[in-house]
Amino acid sequence: MKTKFLFTILLAGAAVALQAGIARAELPSGERQLGQTVIEPAYDLRSGELTYIMTPQRAPSATKADAGTQEPLYLVVYPNAVAGYVGTMNCAHEGGDNCPDHGPAIASIAQSTVPSVYGDGVWGHDHVLDGVGGSNFSVTWHAVVVLFTNLDAARTHVTTAAQLDAALDAGDAITVEIPVVLHGNLVSGATYARGVPAAD
Repeated sequence: MKTKFLFTILLAGAAVALQAGIARAELPSGERQLGQTVIEPAYDLRSGELTYIMTPQRAPSATKADAGTQEPLYLVVYPNAVAGYVGTMNCAHEGGDNCPDHGPAIASIAQSTVPSVYGDGVWGHDHVLDGVGGSNFSVTWHAVVVLFTNLDAARTHVTTAAQLDAALDAGDAITVEIPVVLHGNLVSGATYARGVPAAD
């Protein structure tokens, strides 16, 4: 009787784990090209829900845009050591970079700035921004890299402003502003799905 009960519990646990793995695998990851644009997944920092940012490939340089119209696009970077905690990233780095136009540079910044956390490799990064209707929504974004200062903190998948603020306030993460300003509209998941995965 005990053996049958234990088997039932193990079977139920395996089913839950399998469902979690399936859900995690379904998260979108990587850049997609649609016409002359690149589309990437992102998280709306107000809700933690997925959104998608579309950037024209041949847009005039956004670096001359009025600084007052720029809002932060946070790139939250995770080390290999926490892959099992955070799962699928908006941009994966380990095992082949699926955001080839900026992923390797972001990984390099992480490894050189906080080698104690990222020295064994960079799992990936997420984009976190204020969505349509938010007080910090824009179509002109300046990139801000968010790096964890310890592995314990990096186990939390940061997708909201509350989580981001808590990590920064506690000293569990730092920001690195980089001289990248881009134009990006938010679009639907259906638009992202129409794109072709970017080639490395």
